[in-house]
Amino acid sequence: MTTQSFPLWRPGSPQTAPTLMASRDTRTGEWVFPAVADHSPLAPHHAPVAVTGPGTVYSFTVIHPAPKTGQPPYALGYVDFAGPVRIFGRLLGKDRPAIGDRYRPEPDDTYGYVFHATQD
Repeated sequence: MTTQSFPLWRPGSPQTAPTLMASRDTRTGEWVFPAVADHSPLAPHHAPVAVTGPGTVYSFTVIHPAPKTGQPPYALGYVDFAGPVRIFGRLLGKDRPAIGDRYRPEPDDTYGYVFHATQD
C-alpha cells in the first residue's frame, strides 16, 4: 500500500478487513474524505470515522485511453456511503458500472483505495 501523510485505512486484524477512514466535523456533523490529518489545524474539530458497508454509485464515467498506450478502458465514479460521504475513485469489477450499483472500498497499492463491485 502507498505511504500517505494522512491515514486512508485503519488496519484490520486476522478476522477483519482494513477500514477506509473519513472524518466527521464535531460541530456540524459533516463528513469529509480523506480523513483530516492529526497535524492539520482542522484536527481539533474533526473525529475519525469508518466508512462502512457497500456504497452506491452516484455518477461515473468510462475513460478510453489512446490506443497506443495499450491501456484498457477504466471507470471512475462517485460512490455514496452512509455518513453521508461521497467518495471519488476507480470502479472495478464490471466493464460498465451503472448508477445505483453497489461497490465496496478496498486497499490498493497504486491508488490507496479502489471500489470493487459487490455481488448483491
